[in-house]
Amino acid sequence: MQLSNDYFMQSSPDPTIDIVTDKARASNIWTRAVYYEGLQALYGIETDATRKTSYYDYAVKWGSSPSHPWQLAGGGTTTRSADNQCCGQTYLDLYQIDAQAVRAHDIKADIDNVVSGASNGDWTWVDAIQMAMPVFAKLGVLFDDGAYYEKMHALYVNAKTTQGFYNTTDHLWWRDATFEPPFKTPNGKQCYWSRGNGWVFAALTRALDITPTSAPYRAEYTADLQAMAAALSKVQRADGFWNVSLADPNDHGGPELTGTALFTYGMAWGIRQGILDQARYMPVVSKAWCALASAVHPNGFLGYAQGSGSQPSDGQPVTFDSVPDFQDFPTGCFLLGASEVWKLAAP
Repeated sequence: MQLSNDYFMQSSPDPTIDIVTDKARASNIWTRAVYYEGLQALYGIETDATRKTSYYDYAVKWGSSPSHPWQLAGGGTTTRSADNQCCGQTYLDLYQIDAQAVRAHDIKADIDNVVSGASNGDWTWVDAIQMAMPVFAKLGVLFDDGAYYEKMHALYVNAKTTQGFYNTTDHLWWRDATFEPPFKTPNGKQCYWSRGNGWVFAALTRALDITPTSAPYRAEYTADLQAMAAALSKVQRADGFWNVSLADPNDHGGPELTGTALFTYGMAWGIRQGILDQARYMPVVSKAWCALASAVHPNGFLGYAQGSGSQPSDGQPVTFDSVPDFQDFPTGCFLLGASEVWKLAAP
């Protein structure tokens, strides 16, 4: 974890500057926000005071960037895009450490607008569930307001049931409406994208981890996590990774890090919490962790990471040496998964 994070921090020493790939983007977009989710997980278990302080300072510098001080991606407090809201997860983490009102102001104002609105159809792609669901959970806890839990559930059910992204037979998710039947992979299989399912799995994990046991709808979230874990364990590769296409290993088959890390995150957490059976899932997590560790280059670069996209064919080829268009969110996914394995292995 330290090696991979050091590599990323050294490659991006100034977290306030724009991210430049095919074009320049502000550094508070979802890809960087996911990295900071992982960094906060590493911060939470780091025992070296100097390292811990450096992680905190790096996150605060990002949040307080002169170009977007504690602002959501795109600016303003009226966005309904989960991608734009994702940075709020870390803003609220940092607010919880040091309750400076500015850290929570914009994300709370924006989500309050969503909560007061009638629409529940904002999450039109499954990535959105991870980008925003934990924000609602955090606000519900920080401000002791059940309205956030109610809206979070309404948005979740709309994506799951109304828009029909969740297959209640296979217990896996289609990425968005364009991948629902009759869409098939080129080999005639259902297209269940690994990272898309990873986003949902991580969102359920984070929501359950954040909210108190008395919070509503936990039974539904727990049941969905358990059902997904059972389905995912059946399609794990022999080498411990998961393919980018869960139901079709011949659809750009091969090891992939981001989905694997997110599945590892949720399963390791579930074992620790007694939600997933240890005898059944520890071998799955153990194989997955060995796979993830094998993806770390000697300098900390992460191999087998699929870049941004929405389906198995995006960002190909994915290899040990391929460089994704964004290196921040794969690092975040890796740190989330690794942090839960560390907690599971700790005495």
